[in-house]
Amino acid sequence: MALKRLNLISHRGNLDGPKPTLENHPDYIGKALRLGYDVEVDVWLKSGELFLGHDAPQYLIKPSFLKNDKLWCHAKNLSALEYMLENNIHCFWHESDDFTLTSRGYVWTFPNKPACSKSVLVTLRRKKIKTDCYGICTDYILDYK
Repeated sequence: MALKRLNLISHRGNLDGPKPTLENHPDYIGKALRLGYDVEVDVWLKSGELFLGHDAPQYLIKPSFLKNDKLWCHAKNLSALEYMLENNIHCFWHESDDFTLTSRGYVWTFPNKPACSKSVLVTLRRKKIKTDCYGICTDYILDYK
């Protein structure tokens, strides 16, 4: 029986470690997408406009930017979550929950928590995870090549 392919998700566009000054920038996200990776992005809706940014809205984007099946959109405020759900954009909301469901039924899993076959494990350390899960979200995506 063939091994299941592990889905690799770049955390905020990172490929080889955190880069806080580049994370969530649309060009940085684009680079990871062009290399074939899925990407987790942080999304805000403020005054009717969409932005990327972790701690605050930073980068203004067009709604079409989020219409990409390779994006995993982390809603950073309730209005962003509502917008993405109404527009069929793959999204989720969490803060410190052990698990949360994405709008497509995947289990976004906080670091060091148990996993199932639908889990996306988040790991922000340079430590390769070996487990039976759907995917890995990490800043060190190149370690999994």
